[in-house]
Amino acid sequence: MRRRLIQSTLAVVLVVIAVFGVSLVVVETKTISTTAQERVESEAVQLASIVDSRILGAEQITSEILADQVGDERYAVVRIPGQKPIEVGEKPSGDVIEATRTGEEGETVTVQEPRSAVTREVGRTLMIIGAVALLAVIAAVLLALRQANHLASPLTDLAETAERLGSGDPRPRRKRYGVPELDRVADVLDASAERIARMLTAERRLAADASHQLRTPLTALSMRLEEITLTDDPDTVKEEATIALTQVERLTDVVERLLTNSRDPRTGSAVTFDLDEVIQQQVAEWRPAYRSAGRAIVSSGKRHLQAVGTPGAVAQVLAALIENSLMHGGGTVALRTRVTGNQAVIEVTDEGPGVPADLGARIFERTISGHNSTGIGLAVARDLAEADGGRLEMLQAKPPVFGLFLSRTPVKKKGDGDRTVR
Repeated sequence: MRRRLIQSTLAVVLVVIAVFGVSLVVVETKTISTTAQERVESEAVQLASIVDSRILGAEQITSEILADQVGDERYAVVRIPGQKPIEVGEKPSGDVIEATRTGEEGETVTVQEPRSAVTREVGRTLMIIGAVALLAVIAAVLLALRQANHLASPLTDLAETAERLGSGDPRPRRKRYGVPELDRVADVLDASAERIARMLTAERRLAADASHQLRTPLTALSMRLEEITLTDDPDTVKEEATIALTQVERLTDVVERLLTNSRDPRTGSAVTFDLDEVIQQQVAEWRPAYRSAGRAIVSSGKRHLQAVGTPGAVAQVLAALIENSLMHGGGTVALRTRVTGNQAVIEVTDEGPGVPADLGARIFERTISGHNSTGIGLAVARDLAEADGGRLEMLQAKPPVFGLFLSRTPVKKKGDGDRTVR
């Protein structure tokens, strides 16, 4: 691109020089020739006038007297009837410029100038024009180089930006070049970089959420399968297999929920359900793990509460809280239900040391963990709760108490009458 810009600019300048330079040379040559002819004629008239005045005054006319009136490199000859011709200067050889005038007393004055003097003057003029043309070419090349760099460098930067996007580096550069068209391309690339960054973040978040959310059902499922392998009692095998199938269904629900949230985190399938069923299901699934750790998990509080939400999502939130207590808490874990206003609340608490003071409200932020865990369990649980119109809060740090708040009445859309949001 740089070469093409320089070549095109240089071609334009050379065309301009060729058109105007040749015209200027022709005009200047003609002007110099005309000026030389007029100069010779002026001298001839002046000499004729001097000779006339001296003849009328009966004064002597010599070459010494007329020498001061003839310029350098010029030759003059005065012919007076009855007298010998008077010559002034050296007679030129070759081509000359000549002018002849006849005086009032019959004398003839001829002035000659060698054409080589005109040629030298034309040559000097051509050298000046050539020097100006050369300066114009140099200036054009420098300007073309500057303009080429001004245009090519931004294009190189934009190409590097596009290459970085293609290699997986979506950081926008926020660099502008003062050229509207190039700045528009830079805007589009920066906007694309931001979209790609959001997409990559969403994909990484989905992968992290999936690995975390699927870990608990898979662990519970593996425990049930181990129970089956360790027993020969058909009734026990049947019971454990039934529980395992239920957990497979929950695993499928987790996958569907994750995919739904990856497309739209606010998309839910809220229904009215019995909290006791979800709580007892979680207690039953986690009791073997707690028994292995020498701890207990119990439930208490108000029974037969109805809440609005997605049972699978509520189960995942409770599973995250129960797992968090198993990993970081201590003693007995208790799930308590109560009512506050129009909301049903499930509190999960344990007898452990609680949440460190330096974490505080940051406990729900991703990557925040006090015991080198993934730090996304509570963040995912909060997102699941909010997707169903509920909320998850830390009610107390020591001992730790987390509360899941769910509405007890269906949420209605504006203008939809009494239709429940599904």
